[in-house]
Amino acid sequence: MTYIKSVTFDCRDALVVARFWAAALGGELDEDSTSDKAYVEAPGWGGPNLWFQRVPEDRSAKLRMHFDLRAPGGVRAEVKRLEELGATVAHDQGDLIMMQDPEGNEFCVET
Repeated sequence: MTYIKSVTFDCRDALVVARFWAAALGGELDEDSTSDKAYVEAPGWGGPNLWFQRVPEDRSAKLRMHFDLRAPGGVRAEVKRLEELGATVAHDQGDLIMMQDPEGNEFCVET
């Protein structure tokens, strides 16, 4: 059986993006993380870990994969929390809000 070990993000500054996702998801940022490479251990059991690596090129197109985050405490409260961590709202559709992390990677927040 094969399983997902980690999800990898290419980015300009691995540490900035990893800090955001560690705080957003309640994961642990590896103490050896740097701007070149960073690792976030998923909280709890079963979720894939997140790996971030610096690449020289900028993103050139929309991501074809993204996270959908469940907001059990309410979408508006979660969006506010994520904005305080550095995310921005890209599209607001009421019960589904598309956001971007500090480097513009899209993700959704829903109930």
